[in-house]
Amino acid sequence: MSKELRLLTIHAHPDDESSKGAGTVALYADLGVGTTLVCCTGGEEGDILNPAMDRPEVRSNIASIRKEELDKAAKIIGYDTVHYLGYRDSGMEDSEANAHPDCFAMAPLDEAVERLVRIIRAERPHVIVTYPDDQQGYRHPDHLKVFDISIPAWEAAGDPNLFPEAGDPWQPLKLYYTTWSRKRIEALHKVFLDLGLESPFNEDWFKRPSQDHRITTKIDVSQYGQIRNDALLAHATQVDPESTFWFGLPSGAAAEAYPWDDYVLAFSRVGEIAEEGDLFVGIRESEESENNG
Repeated sequence: MSKELRLLTIHAHPDDESSKGAGTVALYADLGVGTTLVCCTGGEEGDILNPAMDRPEVRSNIASIRKEELDKAAKIIGYDTVHYLGYRDSGMEDSEANAHPDCFAMAPLDEAVERLVRIIRAERPHVIVTYPDDQQGYRHPDHLKVFDISIPAWEAAGDPNLFPEAGDPWQPLKLYYTTWSRKRIEALHKVFLDLGLESPFNEDWFKRPSQDHRITTKIDVSQYGQIRNDALLAHATQVDPESTFWFGLPSGAAAEAYPWDDYVLAFSRVGEIAEEGDLFVGIRESEESENNG
């Protein structure tokens, strides 16, 4: 692969890029794929989950600190470029932050879509990864808004009649949804119990609707667990290094139990394959065919 192939991921807050699909991006970065991150908010409303970072000077500068953390994590993962969509964190549903005029949830849809279209046209990705249409398990307003703007931007980016001042048209070829499979949760839960450890996956996790039947694509990221962990730890305000959820299993045990990142292929302009092990299936073959003339 070469930088002729490009991947763009869309996330709501700093740290989301490390907890969702970091291994996938690291893998493709190693293969020479161009990688772009879009972070929609500054993460201002996220709780400080690391007790060592819960200090007055941190709380008073949380936006700039979270940006520094994201920049550090993105380098660890291997992103070539980071774009900030420029909105404020909306906080959880019905919180005071939901009504802030600068928050992502309050952003006019066309405005936010145009900002994303501008980035897509500038970076020219073949593949976009975003949040799913079904988010029953975690309905954060900013995560829902990521989906709300992603599909219109996917459709508009290649249309010269839409947002003509946002750059030359570019049509991405595939769009995927991220997902945490039920099988993954079950596999990790079993390892905790087999090792005599307390599992962080309580019964609420197993009450969430399973999306496993929709999964089309499984990327083997078994060699990238440490990169994901290092990227998570770069978010020192957001991630407690003592967290059993992220770091409770011995090195390698999580990868052995469940070595994949899972995705749902939502839209494709190069056809569909029942089971994929590569986000660029169909695209890579087309690029090689064109290069071979």
